[in-house]
Amino acid sequence: MNVAVAGYFEEIPPAQMRQQIETNLFGPMNVTRAILPVMRKQRAGHVITLSSLAGIIGQEFCVAYAASKFGIEGWMESLRYDVEPYNIHTTVVEPGFFRTELLVDGSTIWPVPTIDDYAERTTGTVAAWKSINGQQPGDPAKLARALLAVADQDKPLQRFVAGADAIEGVKAKAQELLAQAEASRELGSDLAYDDTNA
Repeated sequence: MNVAVAGYFEEIPPAQMRQQIETNLFGPMNVTRAILPVMRKQRAGHVITLSSLAGIIGQEFCVAYAASKFGIEGWMESLRYDVEPYNIHTTVVEPGFFRTELLVDGSTIWPVPTIDDYAERTTGTVAAWKSINGQQPGDPAKLARALLAVADQDKPLQRFVAGADAIEGVKAKAQELLAQAEASRELGSDLAYDDTNA
């Protein structure tokens, strides 16, 4: 089960932050740990794990959820190298906004404002998020069919960016990362030991 802990970092209790990581990161890890011995033995398999656009792009009110999904991204990207020699493929799925039950009470843990500085923004953001429930552009049935197609690929995608909104968001993030790397060049390039002065 996917769960979202919403809110601003200072107002998220440590226990809720841990719950978010346990559910969205350690949950898929535990399932994968259980199945990998079978896949290695048969020298074939495909691990498909759901991340989110929030695993690529951080956003306001989303620190706990994004932390869990960014964790999925790093784990899956690295797991690929562990299991490739045994003909096991990995795919991390990065959906945008799909019309699921993620934003309903019970799936999303809504914050209770405790800090005056965040109170107005919290109230407004909760109302805005609740208002888009049932209006998300993505069709879960179409995503399910697309995932079956990914599972059937001879050379599966390492990342499946799902939804037009996600594709545009990931492209923009890639451009932002390139720009940040370039902006770091002058200050960040010459940081190696200078062995000529040793």
